[in-house]
Amino acid sequence: MANAELKEQVRKKYAEMALQASVGRKPCCGSASDSSCSDPISSGLYDHVETAGIPEAAVRASLGCGNPTALAALNPGDIVLDLGSGGGIDVLLSARRIGPTGKAYGLDMTDEMLALANENKKKAGVGNVEFLKGELEHIPLPDNSVDAVISNCVINLSTDKDRALREAWRVLKPGGRFAVSDVVTRGEMAPEARESILLWIGCVAGALDEDDYRRKLASAGFEQITVEPTRIYRVEEARELFSTAGIDPDTLGLQADGKFLSAFIRAVKPRAEG
Repeated sequence: MANAELKEQVRKKYAEMALQASVGRKPCCGSASDSSCSDPISSGLYDHVETAGIPEAAVRASLGCGNPTALAALNPGDIVLDLGSGGGIDVLLSARRIGPTGKAYGLDMTDEMLALANENKKKAGVGNVEFLKGELEHIPLPDNSVDAVISNCVINLSTDKDRALREAWRVLKPGGRFAVSDVVTRGEMAPEARESILLWIGCVAGALDEDDYRRKLASAGFEQITVEPTRIYRVEEARELFSTAGIDPDTLGLQADGKFLSAFIRAVKPRAEG
């Protein structure tokens, strides 16, 4: 499938998920999409204290694999950019952390998600948030303009991850932080197992091997790169979803058991010399 076609498929999928969230349904990364959705990738990422005051639609629309705002070093006055901001939950949480002297940007390519995010911004009553339409590979912000780049299981969906990471590096100020949650793979597995599992965990299709992720970040110019696992996925957690997707959990599923994991990925743009 060509890159343009893949990108359009992602856009359509997330547009539908935005509409589901806006009418009170919880979107799923797997095959099911109903009010009882509880897939093992995107569930249980935020506690009730953290989401207090956050619009329910923003919480429902969360399709990430981690909580980058809880792990990123955000400071009062920072300028933060969330890549693939969806319904806006991580932007709104970041806005709290950076305070009124900071600015939180959210970037998304899907009109429906942007509409939902702006509605959530209005409901939350925050003034230091702005949602931008654009793609990870073409960020509509100037060079050296943000202190931190965050993202929550979106970079994996990029059809040109090298360019997306170079763009993140470009917009960061010298000394700026890259702090994202993403799903990565670890170790070898049969190609058919990798492809089947990636189809099942639709929100994290395209996951990189953790060593490939490190290499791509280094190639983009980042330093101090770390990949910290936050959750390792086991086949037993998703036996029902495997079966629903037509994947035999006792064959292909076992080949991938423990080889997909959520991770918090950190890196730093070097400070200018001199």
